[in-house]
Amino acid sequence: MQKKEKVKWRKLDNSAKLFPIVGNKKFSSIYRMSVTLVEQIEPKTLKLAVEQALNIFTSFKVCLKKGFFWYYLEENQQEIVVNPEETYPCRYMNQKANHGYLFKVTYYKNKMNVEIFHALTDGSTAIEFVKTIVYEYLNLVHTNTFKEKFTIKNVEADTKNIEDSYLKNYEKGLHRKENSQKAYILKGKKLLPYQVGITHGFISLKPVLKTCRRLKVTVSEYFTAVLIYSIYQEQKEQKKSKKPIKVCIPVNLKNYFKSTTTSNFFSYMTVVADHKQLDLTDFELILAFVRNNFKNKLKKEEIAKTMAHTVRLGNSIYIRMIPLVIKKLILKLIYSQIQKYTTTTFSNLGKINFLPEYQAYIDQFFFVIGPERAEKIKCTACSYGNNIAFSFSSILKENKVEKRFFQFLEEQQIPNTVVTNGIYDKENTKLYPKINTLLIEEVIDKMKEKKKIKISIKEKIKRKFHF
Repeated sequence: MQKKEKVKWRKLDNSAKLFPIVGNKKFSSIYRMSVTLVEQIEPKTLKLAVEQALNIFTSFKVCLKKGFFWYYLEENQQEIVVNPEETYPCRYMNQKANHGYLFKVTYYKNKMNVEIFHALTDGSTAIEFVKTIVYEYLNLVHTNTFKEKFTIKNVEADTKNIEDSYLKNYEKGLHRKENSQKAYILKGKKLLPYQVGITHGFISLKPVLKTCRRLKVTVSEYFTAVLIYSIYQEQKEQKKSKKPIKVCIPVNLKNYFKSTTTSNFFSYMTVVADHKQLDLTDFELILAFVRNNFKNKLKKEEIAKTMAHTVRLGNSIYIRMIPLVIKKLILKLIYSQIQKYTTTTFSNLGKINFLPEYQAYIDQFFFVIGPERAEKIKCTACSYGNNIAFSFSSILKENKVEKRFFQFLEEQQIPNTVVTNGIYDKENTKLYPKINTLLIEEVIDKMKEKKKIKISIKEKIKRKFHF
């Protein structure tokens, strides 16, 4: 009798431990990277390309399992699924419908999307995975063109290295100063819970670089300042909250510590803009403030303090020994409070480089992060070719902050083209399909007819749309 092969498994990294515990329909922990090509996507070929990319990124062949103390990753031999894009971006990932994989691949016309649950990996590794799918796809579609380049080179991710780089690099004795003041939370009527409004601004790269050189700031510093300025205009209009605007900036720890892991290895810094201490109507003052924050907080010793704080929490013997069923209740409660200390997140992936021989086939690269109940908008940026894609994802019915942001850039002689997914501008949706949704009135009528459970109509709608 042949001996059954043992199923491989591994622990989640220090950051990833939290995502399955707090993740739900209100907080998906999903981010999406999209690539548009100059030609229509061939679905069967895309599926084959993903399978070949998985042979390189073998650490992605996993599913999530529930242990007694923590979730963990287990080898997944199921068939990969590739589907047309039919839902709003960054929705909570139904693993059963996705054959258990922690990433999902969809397509629409000439666009391919890769959505990733943050427990699997961070943005820097995800970029390489997406690029590899693109390379493999183009190799298959244009066999004659790339005949001698079929074996992909220059993929930096070491798929054999799945260490927890947090535990390897953190110093126990480091402590950071806590900022205990809660953040300003954006107000406004919300979209239906399954809806996500997307606003992309494709910005000419040269004017941005010219402006940043003139002002002696980085692109990230400039966009952070514009974001704070735009949010404050909205805060000022509401005349209610006096809390500071807090922008969370993810930091790639591979830029500061030696690591080739394909697991998560990122931290964050927070820019706290308080109108009681800073005139937020003066953009130049905001810019100087942001530049100073980046300079002080992006030092290796400061980054190490934040990382040490995070590792200490995840590695605490008291937390570790609590059974998962109880741990979920405790950590969800803690995280619901932590969320109140950030206004928004801004993640800049920087310049995306594809191998020169493939660039003629690739039009755009952009990505979005799933918004949540507290951080009602989240922002991203990356550059490819002659454009920077600055993107907003939102659960608000109106995109006032987004409009202010891109209008300010126009006023600074920085041209941009805005594209949405149809929530805000039904005419300008060339990157997204039309999503069919039931009207609330129809849902109420159907629920009234069924009368299966004696609960209020309001509660039934909440359940239906996952409030």
